[in-house]
Amino acid sequence: MPEAGSASFSARADSTRAVSWPGRTPETRFGQAERWLRFAVPGTLAVFLACLCGLAALHIRGQRAEILAVAQAELEGFARLAARAIGPTGSVGADLRPLMPESGRHPGRRLLLIRPDTRIVAAHPPLPADLQTLSQVLGASEPLSGLSERAGAIALDLPGGETVLAAMHSLPGGTGQVAVLQPVEPLLRGWTARTRDQIVLIAAAAIVIVGVGLAYGLQTRQAARADRARETIRGRLETALRRGACGLWDWDVARGRIYWSDSMYGLLGYRRQHEYLSFGDVNGLVHPDDGDLYSLARGVAANQTHIDHAFRMRGADGAYVWFRARAEVVVNAVDGSRHLVGIATDISEQRALEETNAAADMRLRDAVEAISEAFVLWDTGNRLVLCNSKFRHLHALSPEDARSGQSYVDVMRRGVLPQIRRESGDVGLVPGGATARTFEAELADGRWLQISERRTKDGGYVSVGTDITSLKRHQEQLQASERELIETVKDLKRSRRTLELQTQQLADLAERYLDQKAVAEAANQAKSEFLANMSHELRTPLNAIIGFADVMENAVLGPLGTPRYTEYCRDIRESGSHLLSMIDDILDMARLEARRVRLNPRTVSAEAAVSSAIAPFAAVADEKAITITTDMPPDLDLLADPSALQQILANLVQNAVKFTPAGGRVAVRARRAGASTHLYVVDNGIGIRRADLVRLGRPFTQVEAQMTRSHKGSGLGLAITRSMVELHGGSLRIRSEETVGTIVLVRLPAANLDRPDPIGAERTLAAPRRDRRTATTVAA
Repeated sequence: MPEAGSASFSARADSTRAVSWPGRTPETRFGQAERWLRFAVPGTLAVFLACLCGLAALHIRGQRAEILAVAQAELEGFARLAARAIGPTGSVGADLRPLMPESGRHPGRRLLLIRPDTRIVAAHPPLPADLQTLSQVLGASEPLSGLSERAGAIALDLPGGETVLAAMHSLPGGTGQVAVLQPVEPLLRGWTARTRDQIVLIAAAAIVIVGVGLAYGLQTRQAARADRARETIRGRLETALRRGACGLWDWDVARGRIYWSDSMYGLLGYRRQHEYLSFGDVNGLVHPDDGDLYSLARGVAANQTHIDHAFRMRGADGAYVWFRARAEVVVNAVDGSRHLVGIATDISEQRALEETNAAADMRLRDAVEAISEAFVLWDTGNRLVLCNSKFRHLHALSPEDARSGQSYVDVMRRGVLPQIRRESGDVGLVPGGATARTFEAELADGRWLQISERRTKDGGYVSVGTDITSLKRHQEQLQASERELIETVKDLKRSRRTLELQTQQLADLAERYLDQKAVAEAANQAKSEFLANMSHELRTPLNAIIGFADVMENAVLGPLGTPRYTEYCRDIRESGSHLLSMIDDILDMARLEARRVRLNPRTVSAEAAVSSAIAPFAAVADEKAITITTDMPPDLDLLADPSALQQILANLVQNAVKFTPAGGRVAVRARRAGASTHLYVVDNGIGIRRADLVRLGRPFTQVEAQMTRSHKGSGLGLAITRSMVELHGGSLRIRSEETVGTIVLVRLPAANLDRPDPIGAERTLAAPRRDRRTATTVAA
């Protein structure tokens, strides 16, 4: 390519990825010479014709000049001889006839004898009587009188318009002069005839040359029109091939070369460099799993006349393109060589569509197989199109007996029709105008089927059989219940008066209930305040106990004496820390129930919050060889109170590490879900029994099991976590299975969520909700 100097097309299969070919085939030398000859040949003929005419004109003029020169020399010699013959005395007299030969070689020649005074003494042939002097014969301006023989033979125009050659010679002794006049026209009669013949010959040659030139010009114009027409047809063919995603092939099998149309190069993204491609070049592009051109060549050699083959070829971008080649063997009438001529159509879209249709058909079959009803579809010719295993089971058919394309008679003959005890139903019209039939049938085994049959728009037939046994049972129960209801209504009417009395009693009870409820709420509030005050009062001595135990354990003021005292101090410090943690939980729970917690929500980085929540438990996890992993999308933010979010995540991670055995895994993930953000804490620990899931999240509630009895805890961590999440406007869900693991889902508002009201203590905090959904098995 002139712009990029691309590599040539190589026969190696691994070197064709970066091939870039020029857009058109370089013009051959013969084509360039032909274009030049279209203008050179007519020009050469014109120059040759001009040269021929010029040379002929020069030759004719040369002949004329030669004739006149010979005549002048002969005339001058004749005048000199005549002067000598007459002599100085002019003895011949006036009779000049002896000096003039009688032969016809010099027709029209006239001999004049002139005196010194220019009077004509004698003339032969005789002159008219009025012509007496030389000036009358030659004209007044004649130069012969003065120049005499010095002038030689010259051409003169006589007064009558005739052109003559004149020569004069003086007589010996100066007694007179002899003048000879020779008309030019008789001398040039032969030259004129020859000139006319030559002109005719040259004209004929010119006509032939002009005819040849015109014929060549017409032929070249016709050839140019043919070339333009060929280019137009070629362009239209290329356009049609390109629009049809086709490429033209012409494979000269004997010479091992292949011609591609421009559209074929365009389909693969290459550009043409040479008019023909070698066999190896093209074979290197074919996908190795789709065969090669050698097999096609062997088929052609085995007298195979038609080729229909689908294969893939690698394009310029390295991707493979699907083609279907249809070709026919054509024998060249000139040399008898065999050519494989045809087109290759791009079928990549068809292949993709076939794969899509196959996938869609597979999904349809899976969907039909997954439904709980017996399903069957017949085409317009009552041939089986599709059915599921429920239909085969109902008719005792094997998969081989219910293959697609079999007729209804064959399928039903191989199967067993279910025994129907009774049936009821109706036949009607569906909105499309196709007949539909729906009826219910009770089988011999007591099952009920609702069978819906209808015609499809293309004339096919679809049938769906639904097992409605349970529905029928419920219907019978409803009918029995209806009868019981009628009896109950009668009883209700009889007890109406009793109910009126009871209504009055209930009103009194409701009033007393409201009073008791107010007392209970006041007691609960007092309990919360008491717990808060009591917990606050307990923190002061606990801090002193923990501090002094730490001082004694570390022997800050000196050794205690016995190593057992150090162990006792450690136990005191750990127990005090545990009690302090429980008091903190009680304080948090009391503040939540007293609605004295106010959140300050702002944008928090999810990755930073999770990392800070995991850090305190990293040492415990390392001791138990528990792997803690995180999966956070980049730049994921949460809208939450940082302290509350830290407490939520710390409680969940602590529980996950606490109840996960050694060598287990804990994962913390975050995902954006619309206007919310989901946080997942997943472990493969001991799990929770399904019956205990509904009790999780209640204050002071722990799930008692063989494993959990050995773990410390107040039972407030999950309740505090749930309350904190709900105070943020989110929710907390738990899914778990015993011995498999647990998944805790925390849903919080996303950072870009526009909230109409602030999150704070003014918001009513609902009691922890129970998740009544059944726990499912999870993969840790």
